[in-house]
Amino acid sequence: MRKFAIYLAILSAGLLGTEMTNAVAANVKVTPLGGQKGEFCRLDRALLFEDPDGTRLLYDPGMTVAGPEDPRLGKIDIILISHMHGDHVGSRHNATPNAGSCAKPDLSVVAVPNTNVVNILLAKNAKIVTGSEMPAFFAGKLKALGGNPKNSLLVRFGASKKIGGVEIATVPAVHSNGVSPSFIGGELGEAMAAAGIGGHVGPPTGYVVRFSNDLAVYLSGDTGITAEQELVVQKFYNAKLAVINIGDTFTTGPLEAAYVINELVKPTSVIASHANEEATRDGKVLVGTRTEAFQKAVKVPVHIPLSGSVMEFDSTGTCVAGC
Repeated sequence: MRKFAIYLAILSAGLLGTEMTNAVAANVKVTPLGGQKGEFCRLDRALLFEDPDGTRLLYDPGMTVAGPEDPRLGKIDIILISHMHGDHVGSRHNATPNAGSCAKPDLSVVAVPNTNVVNILLAKNAKIVTGSEMPAFFAGKLKALGGNPKNSLLVRFGASKKIGGVEIATVPAVHSNGVSPSFIGGELGEAMAAAGIGGHVGPPTGYVVRFSNDLAVYLSGDTGITAEQELVVQKFYNAKLAVINIGDTFTTGPLEAAYVINELVKPTSVIASHANEEATRDGKVLVGTRTEAFQKAVKVPVHIPLSGSVMEFDSTGTCVAGC
């Protein structure tokens, strides 16, 4: 009987260990890919999400991802682009990670007319999910460069697309969404530039991404305050983690963004983004910055996206590691 009791105890301990391992594995990992390791810098937008099933999603890689050879990328399954501006799709980018400084990044690599996003798509054979009329633009780029145009997928407002364990829906954003003539190139691009006009690919988007552990994440994109942040993001999708832009002028400022978090989306926690400033030094938020103002105004935990620092979130939107 004693041997049997010992066997049961060992078995129970093993099962408990397995349950604990599974609980850790059920977290969503979020890695900022910014301009300077351990800092939150002026052009930082890029976030890499990893689902518990291993699906890896890159959001708005912009100018701080050092092209498809950036060693921080690894496998990429999905790319999400909120809109076509150069600081999000990457008209230029760092030659290597950590090039330049936090306030003055080195943007020596010109990525037009392809864009950094398209070059990463080609190298990783990833799928790109966008709304509005953006899918046709990316499909055209992929086809012209020998890639697979079917990797450019459409999800318009009110619909969703599932890739691996990740379900992606687009939600409204209030911003502009012009295509620079430099992304078009050739005589047409030159003529558009001379006339002072750009292309238009419909309204910009935000996203709600639901991961396989049931965590719903709101990615605001560049936006102002919208009624949908409450009616759709909070009441329908029940987002528990938000990533919101706080840069002012071009997007919500810190106090407007705080209102969105406190009164409309009401997530468990939030990641600040798109601050358009040198927000930290030695990993600490600088006094007098927009980032500090946002931190002080928000009622839920604010996580600062320090480049290369992995954060893990459970299904409730609570940061359980790397915070």
